[in-house]
Amino acid sequence: MQLNLPSGARLFFKIALIFVLTLLLLIPLAMTRGVIQDRQAYREQAVQTIARSSAGEQALLGPVLVVPYVETVEVEEAGQSGVRTLLQRRAGQWVFFPSTLKLDGTVLPRTRQLGLHKVRVYTLQAKALATLRAEIPADTNPAHPRTIGRPYLSWGISDVRGIVGSPRLTVNGRAMPVADGFGSRPAGGLHVRFDAPTAGQVLAFDTTLDVALDGTESLALVPIAGDNQFSLASAWPHPRFGGSFAPLSHTIDGHGFRAKWAVSKLASSAQRQFLAGATLPTIATDANPRATGNNVDTAGVDAIGVSLVDPVNVYSQADRATKYGVLFVVLTFVGFFMFELIKQLRIHPIQYGLVGLALAVFFLLLVSLSERIAFGIAYIVSAAACIGLLGFYLSAVLRSAARGIGFAAMLTTLYAALYGLLVSEDNALVMGAGLLFAILAGIMVVTRKIDWYALQGGTTE
Repeated sequence: MQLNLPSGARLFFKIALIFVLTLLLLIPLAMTRGVIQDRQAYREQAVQTIARSSAGEQALLGPVLVVPYVETVEVEEAGQSGVRTLLQRRAGQWVFFPSTLKLDGTVLPRTRQLGLHKVRVYTLQAKALATLRAEIPADTNPAHPRTIGRPYLSWGISDVRGIVGSPRLTVNGRAMPVADGFGSRPAGGLHVRFDAPTAGQVLAFDTTLDVALDGTESLALVPIAGDNQFSLASAWPHPRFGGSFAPLSHTIDGHGFRAKWAVSKLASSAQRQFLAGATLPTIATDANPRATGNNVDTAGVDAIGVSLVDPVNVYSQADRATKYGVLFVVLTFVGFFMFELIKQLRIHPIQYGLVGLALAVFFLLLVSLSERIAFGIAYIVSAAACIGLLGFYLSAVLRSAARGIGFAAMLTTLYAALYGLLVSEDNALVMGAGLLFAILAGIMVVTRKIDWYALQGGTTE
C-alpha cells in the first residue's frame, strides 16, 4: 500500500510534539491524584473526629491476675570499712495468665456521618469466660517473709470511653465490684480486687465478663490465655480479618459474617510480649496508616482482628484509576496519529491537548461524584459525559460524524476495560496484559502495510 505521507522531518517533529504534550498532561493527572489524597486525608480526619467524640479502634486483653508483693533482699555495699551487707525492701509483682479463655461476641455495626464522609462504628456485645489458677510462691527466707498485697484481676481496653453501661464481672459465679484502671498499667481498662493471699496459697477460680463496648472500624482480641477460643458474629457483610492469626473457620454472606479462632500459647507470643511491656494492638483500617503488612501495629501484642471495611473505597479506586490516565492519553493520541497517517488528516497539537485534558478531567469528575453517589454510578456518569463530549468534538476534528462515533466507541471500550480492572483487583494484571496485547495487535494490523522508510525519504527493497 503506497500512501502520500508527510515528509520525514515534519512527521518526526509531530511525534516529538505529541510526546511533549503527553508529558505535560502528566501535570493535571498528578494534580488530580493530589486532590484524591487530600480528600482521603479529610476522611481520615473525619474518622479521628468521630473517634475523639465517642471511641476509637478497640482492643480487649485479659483477664490477667497481678499479685503485688514487697520482699526483703540482701544487698552488698562497699564502704571505707569494707563490704557490708544491708537489708533493703523491694517491690515486685507476680503475673498469672488464664489457662483457658472463651469469648463469644456480636458486633452490631452502624454508620455515622460527618460532612460527606461516612464512618463505620460498632457496638461489641461480648461474654468472656476464663479459668485461672495461680500458685503464690512460698517464702524463700522465713526470717524475712514477703509482704503480699491485694491481687487485682484486670482487663485491658484500649479506649474505655467505649464502655456502654456497667460491665458485669463475676468470680466463681459471684458478682464483684468493678473499678476502672488496668492494674499498674497506664493503659485503660477495668479490674477487681481480692483479699491478700498467703505465701504458698493457690488461687483457682472461673471468671466471667459481660461487657458492651463501642468502637470505630476495627476490633482486636488478644489471645492471652494458654488456650484461646474466640467467636464473632456480625450483620456487616464486608469484614477484613487481620492481626496475627487467621480465623479457623468463617462464613460471609449477604446477612453478615461469623468467624471462629482457636489460638494456643504455643503459637502466640502474647504472654511474653505483655510481660515485656508491649501495648495494646492496633488493627489496620482504611484510615489507619500505622499498620504494617500483617495488619497489626508492630508495637502491640499479638492479636486477632476484624475491620469493618468499605467494599468500595472510592478514594483508593479513583487513585488506581488515575494510574491508567497516561495509558488513556497515549492510546487516544496513537489513534489520532493513525488517522493522520491513513486518512491524511491534519490534527493540530492544540486539538491533541484539548482531548487529553478532557480525558484528565474524567478522573476529577469521578472522585467528586463518587463522594455523593455510588462509585459505579459515578463512573458511568463521568465516563458518559467525557465520551459524549469527545465524540461531539472529534466529529468536527476528524471531519466525519462516523469517525467521531467510532472514536467514542473506542473510548467506551477503554472505559469499560478500566472499570473491569478496578472492580476485579485479583484479575487486574491478566486483564491489563490482555488489553495491552489486544491494542498492540490492533495497531500492528492497521499499520502492517505502511512503508515507514518512505517517511524518511528512503527507498524500499
